[in-house]
Amino acid sequence: AANILGLKELVPAYLDPTLTLQDLATGVSFASGGSGYDPLTARIVSVLSLSDQVELFKEYLNKIRQGMGEEAAATIISQSAYLICVGSDDIANTYFSTPTRRLHYDINAYTDLMARYASTFYEELYRIGARRIGVLSLPPIGCLPSQRTSGGGPNRSCSNSSNQAAQLFNSKLSAVLDSLSKTHPDALFVYLDVYNRLTSIIHNPIRYGFEVVVKGCCGTGTIEASILCTSVSDSHTCKDASKYLFWDSYHPSEKGYGILSDMVINEFAARFM
Repeated sequence: AANILGLKELVPAYLDPTLTLQDLATGVSFASGGSGYDPLTARIVSVLSLSDQVELFKEYLNKIRQGMGEEAAATIISQSAYLICVGSDDIANTYFSTPTRRLHYDINAYTDLMARYASTFYEELYRIGARRIGVLSLPPIGCLPSQRTSGGGPNRSCSNSSNQAAQLFNSKLSAVLDSLSKTHPDALFVYLDVYNRLTSIIHNPIRYGFEVVVKGCCGTGTIEASILCTSVSDSHTCKDASKYLFWDSYHPSEKGYGILSDMVINEFAARFM
């Protein structure tokens, strides 16, 4: 999808020690898998929080200024597009899979908390210099294979509670971005709808070339994810992942990501380029 924006095929991780100044100047990723708007989400799985990622971004900006000069750095910072995808783990893992937040927040209050953290994060990006910010919505979390298994009953239907939570947060996220756009008219804060696009693929798999959308390719496809997809699960892993919307119980397959990201990036490009 990066080539749609005219970017290099692989946007490397900022923490890659082999990066050159040219790599830095043409785009890097600060993402840390498993993080969330809620700082607790990152702490639970020992990954970098959004605050940690912002600090790395500030470090990156200093390297750009030192290597290219203030004027060139200012142009790169203000004219770059910033794409953010975060929040699913807050709902699926921190809220529904652990008791800590549920003891103190119902889902409405928790999504309010997420929205406040989101607003603070995007306000900070603006303060640092970002002006073109695209934010992906949450997907239909309840239709991910793992959530079907844990919350979809014996028929593994989509989990209504997870989907409702995602929709609730999405409405608040959209409102946050609208508010920021009004407060900062010199910037673009764009809500990018993943929820309805992924729902369309799930409801119309044949149209998109998929045969299986209720489980992943890896292992049983119902609960394994990430590091649990190992040689131990190979005997159960599908032979052709392109027929599956999901690779494991939580993440789309390469083909799934390709179709979904093209949809989102096309909108992103239309708004920003």
